[in-house]
Amino acid sequence: MTTNNHEVIFAIVNAGYAEDAMDVAREHGAQGGTIINGRGVAREKDAAFFGITIHSDKEILMIVVEKDIRDQVLHALYQQMGMQKQAQGIVFSLPVSDVAGLVKRTEETKTKQD
Repeated sequence: MTTNNHEVIFAIVNAGYAEDAMDVAREHGAQGGTIINGRGVAREKDAAFFGITIHSDKEILMIVVEKDIRDQVLHALYQQMGMQKQAQGIVFSLPVSDVAGLVKRTEETKTKQD
């Protein structure tokens, strides 16, 4: 078990965009993720205020990444999947205290991505 070197990134996007979000994350060093289906509960008047259309069907992409690539993955996801895009994504990360079962990136892999 490893400690304190990872974060989990959540990308909440309109249904049908989680695979695209995962492709973006992989381009920036993420290894893989998990997609969970969900439903948004925003109020229509709030959407009108912000000038967006609410799609209630959502996908939640969870990706555990090493801290050294977190910022680049978050930034890329928001740039390509953010609220102004069709995916209308919200992206954030949370610290992970312990991790078990992940394949460690090799130095060769890190060098290719950096």
